[in-house]
Amino acid sequence: NNASVAVSCTGTGEVFIRTLAAYDIAALMEYGGLSLADACERVVMEKLPALGGSGGLIAVDHEGNVALPFNSEGMYRAWGYAGDTPTTGIYRE
Repeated sequence: NNASVAVSCTGTGEVFIRTLAAYDIAALMEYGGLSLADACERVVMEKLPALGGSGGLIAVDHEGNVALPFNSEGMYRAWGYAGDTPTTGIYRE
């Protein structure tokens, strides 16, 4: 919903579905008071691996903050803000 977060996931699809990854991030933010970065890190680094899942996600909150965590070797990603040069990445920098 527009009041919390938009999430796009990639990786072991079944595990993202079983953990309700996108919903869990929104709930951790709304009900748990976590920041976007903290909620995304918890889901990607703790909950997905617990079920054998790997991958990552791109999330944007209602303030325009971006989180791009991944627990795999790499994840193609890009982001940018108005007036800034876009940033891209594949592996951990």
